[in-house]
Amino acid sequence: MQHFANPLLRHVIYTGCFDAASKRQCLQYLRALRTMQLNGFNTVFLGETHIPESLVTGEKIAKEANLRWPVWTLVHASSSQGWVPWRYKLLLRDDLPIHQQNGIFQELCDSLTASYGKCVIVTRDKTQPMHVGAKDGKEPETGTLPPVPPAIYMSGIEFCPEVARANGHEFLVVPSSYNYLYPMDVAWSCLKWFIINNRKDFALRSIERTHSYRCILLSDLIVKGIEKMTPNKWKITMNRVKRWENYYLDTLS
Repeated sequence: MQHFANPLLRHVIYTGCFDAASKRQCLQYLRALRTMQLNGFNTVFLGETHIPESLVTGEKIAKEANLRWPVWTLVHASSSQGWVPWRYKLLLRDDLPIHQQNGIFQELCDSLTASYGKCVIVTRDKTQPMHVGAKDGKEPETGTLPPVPPAIYMSGIEFCPEVARANGHEFLVVPSSYNYLYPMDVAWSCLKWFIINNRKDFALRSIERTHSYRCILLSDLIVKGIEKMTPNKWKITMNRVKRWENYYLDTLS
């Protein structure tokens, strides 16, 4: 009996520690975010979403074949007022020249400075969950900034916290276990539903003697899809995020 009980006990202990670390990480993130907001930083959420060619064309293909099809990555940012006044990037996956990588984030920082002043840029690190916190179980101090990776990559673009700080901004990573604190997923869902429901309206078909082909106005489709996430929808989404922030601050403190 002892032979079977030990693995179960280890699993329970590991899960409990994992949850405690995740809660400490969330509390540290929220306290840092609120402190920056009180100090005059505007909150900007930065994110990416992948748009496979099958989503644009509507063709149903096998999962294995889908992995070989082109995939575009859309990188954009938003604030409580809506999409930030920055030209989003629509890139073919892994097709961005290396010499252009650093310039894109600098371009975003310049745009944020001109439009909002100093900002706290919040994003999500998909590479690995970051479970941090004091090993002795103590709560993090209010003024302690949560650790962030040296750089986060989106479709080959490097987003470096040091570049953000050099431009007067700060950089935070939303805890991976708390998706309700990250509003970009709502925007991506809105965009993709628009693509699914309206892709036929952005397609041109040409019929020749021996063959026919279809041209999809991808850029126009993306622009209209982004516009569907209106400032009013952003306001509703951000208010929902704010309620979740208040909830976690109350329950985890």
